[in-house]
Amino acid sequence: MPITVGQDTAKTRTTLQVGDKSYAFYSIAAAEKAGLGDFSRLPAALRVVLENMLRFEDGKTVSVDDIKAFSEWANLGGKNPREIAYRPARVLMQDFTGVPAVVDLAAMRDGIVALGGDAQQINPLNPVDLVIDHSVMIDEFGNPRAFQMNVDREYERNMERYQFLKWGQGAFNNFRVVPPGTGICHQVNLEYLAQTVWTDMDQFNEPVAYPDTLVGTDSHTTMVNGAAVLGWGVGGIEAEAAMLGQPISMLIPEVVGFELTGAMVEGTTGTDLVLKVVEMLRERGVVGKFVEFYGEGLDRLPLADRATIANMAPEYGATCGFFPIDDETLRYLRNTGRDEERVALVEAYAKENGFWRGADYAPIYTDTLHLDMGTIVPAISGPKRPQDYVALTDAKTAFRREMEETFKRPMDKEMPVAGEDYTLSSGDVVIASITSCTNTSNPYVMIGAGLVARKAAALGLDRKPWVKTSLAPGSQVVSAYLEAAGLQEDLDKIGFNLVGYGCTTCIGNSGPIQKELSEAIAEGDLVATSVLSGNRNFEGRISPDVRANYLASPPLVVAYALAGTMDIDIANDPIAQTPDGKDVYLKDIWPSQAEIAELVEKTVTREAFIEKYADVFKGDEKWQGVETSTGETYDWPPQSTYVQNPPYFQGMSKEPGTISNIEGARVLALLGDMVTTDHISPAGSFKDTTPAGQYLVDRQVPVREFNSYGSRRGNHEVMMRGTFANIRIKNEMLDGVEGGYTKGPDGNETSIFDAAMAYQAEGTPLVVFGGEQYGAGSSRDWAAKGTALLGVKAVIAESFERIHRSNLVGMGVIPFEFTGGDTRKSLGLTGDETVSISGLDTIQPLQEVPCTITMADGSTKEITLKCRIDTAIEIEYIEHGGVLHYVLRNLAKAA
Repeated sequence: MPITVGQDTAKTRTTLQVGDKSYAFYSIAAAEKAGLGDFSRLPAALRVVLENMLRFEDGKTVSVDDIKAFSEWANLGGKNPREIAYRPARVLMQDFTGVPAVVDLAAMRDGIVALGGDAQQINPLNPVDLVIDHSVMIDEFGNPRAFQMNVDREYERNMERYQFLKWGQGAFNNFRVVPPGTGICHQVNLEYLAQTVWTDMDQFNEPVAYPDTLVGTDSHTTMVNGAAVLGWGVGGIEAEAAMLGQPISMLIPEVVGFELTGAMVEGTTGTDLVLKVVEMLRERGVVGKFVEFYGEGLDRLPLADRATIANMAPEYGATCGFFPIDDETLRYLRNTGRDEERVALVEAYAKENGFWRGADYAPIYTDTLHLDMGTIVPAISGPKRPQDYVALTDAKTAFRREMEETFKRPMDKEMPVAGEDYTLSSGDVVIASITSCTNTSNPYVMIGAGLVARKAAALGLDRKPWVKTSLAPGSQVVSAYLEAAGLQEDLDKIGFNLVGYGCTTCIGNSGPIQKELSEAIAEGDLVATSVLSGNRNFEGRISPDVRANYLASPPLVVAYALAGTMDIDIANDPIAQTPDGKDVYLKDIWPSQAEIAELVEKTVTREAFIEKYADVFKGDEKWQGVETSTGETYDWPPQSTYVQNPPYFQGMSKEPGTISNIEGARVLALLGDMVTTDHISPAGSFKDTTPAGQYLVDRQVPVREFNSYGSRRGNHEVMMRGTFANIRIKNEMLDGVEGGYTKGPDGNETSIFDAAMAYQAEGTPLVVFGGEQYGAGSSRDWAAKGTALLGVKAVIAESFERIHRSNLVGMGVIPFEFTGGDTRKSLGLTGDETVSISGLDTIQPLQEVPCTITMADGSTKEITLKCRIDTAIEIEYIEHGGVLHYVLRNLAKAA
């Protein structure tokens, strides 16, 4: 199906000749000549959005005034928050978020048929790629059988989901599935799917070239910005709307420039750089903004390091962290197997349309920061947030301070481990995992980890026996170059065997640790630790047995596995001893930059990328053997505990309703600062004593087959019960209680789910109160879906992270922010109050509205809230009950 561009093409549509091929493109220079404004000093990241406006300008969805607003942005010093309609070229999904998205599409087909439409009206209009990467779990590790055994268990656990996704691949147009065991979606995107400059046929039957752009149902979609592809994470709800042709409503963003100068020094890695960047940008505050990296330091920053920095945009809070096109972009595209025709197009287009970062690149930014890369030192981050930066030389001191101030536990307690000849103490590392898209896409740190393993193995060192070690590369190419360098054998020797290709530990799929270790940790109330090369270390995410989680470079993950504890000055103290008793220091096993560069040059080849991605959609025999149903609509298996038809569209009327004021709402939860989407909708394992576990037990599912919340996101019954059920969430309505509990209508402690159902039975609306940065973390649509299905009508917080705010609106839940310095603490809230919010029946974007809080003693407090329905189209979404309801009704009307 050709893409449909704007109808008024005369002003800016022109032609680009590359070799013997001609492409239409939308010229920013032509827009300037047409008198639409001066765009000469716009940052490259914003020029991508401007080009989108030029291409889709039709006088309705996108107007000439929208285009002129970008010129005004520059004149106003990098600020002009005008609402625009943006259309990304494609959509990226992974299976945790992708399964519920495909469930929604399948349910929408049922819904449109019920409204008198045609099932074929529900089809992605833009290309959609779904990569199955979140399902493999580390059950087996540290031996040659680990990979195959974990893959076998993955298929056993997830066959229902895979059958459903295979149905979707056959039923929907423009929808492709990358099978399990291929790699992590962001790395597959960076190494293969992304083109930097996209091409397609338009409705004029002409080839058109334009910037490669996307949204993804995973917050780390931002990784591809390292290759100058503008992309960011959205909730599955927003992604589904984009698939179905609905533009993304957004405000022209501010763009913060981050200047990099100097060069990395010996002994440091791209991970050390990104941890410092995260700390700096979190401190500056860039939520809802673009960050663009510039400066002469980029001339010495490989694209792999750029991708690492771009990947962690959600951790520093930005919408994206963008790197403009330059010579390094071309080198990477060529080296990863893109054809020469594409590389030539990227260069010609970037230079012709003003996207090229040359020596004279000097755009206007809203704000700027500067970092000399020569000042970077080895570092880790933790124990609970990615921005909690710790220089490696301070790691031991910082951990001891956390033990005293945060965990409030003694350091010197030792617990025997049944059947073992060692004891366990707080600080001991029980999980060391080379995992996640963040670092396993970077050959410099992966080769570095292999060299640390080689040097350690040569000295006779091994991981400590209580450490669960794992290696989960982001793509098969990583295995190819580790094997070509002979480094996989060295990693195997110290327990870092291949366990699978997927997110694993970073998403909470670390699998169980040894039973006796788990028992010792629980009995001694120890603070066990993990060290992982991931991007997320939120509490309760990595493992239920681990309280302190640290992000580190892959070489440091290996080093901590050898040391076995965080209670060590790993930069200066001996980390282990050889079999003959000689002390070994980190410097003894740390490779030089020259050693790493030599192996990268020799083993990371264009041929390896071409070979490994040749049959990327084919899959292995297991995938090819997955049998599924056919048909335009899905035959929902009633016995399935993985995939159920959600209730969103059942009994839906043809016309929308109106927005009502909230009267007499009760408080479901009173939450603190930095409540993440992991807290709201956890991804990891759960016990049979939880509401979700009881639901499965009632359906004769054995505990061994529970899998994880993430894998069951296609079943709303499980996910409702898992909402606000993170084992570490703290509801301030209860004293000293962790986990998904609250007060029910009778005032007694009960589960969040049971309380919500009791309130629903009474017809009582609910609200949730939060602190700063509510909804930080993953672009997890179930954090909003679950909130809505529990009957929550409003979330009132001090501030929201971008994606979760949008997701709440997309599910018909209204976000509000306190004003005038009010907080849950200053108001003295206990959760026993009732809440009424008026002015919603005439609401306008970002309007302030009155709220009455009736205290438990009957007294009242009148406060003002800022309604975070940010745009006019979002008001319509709320009126319809959500963005998908809006799309569905409009499609039904067009039938």
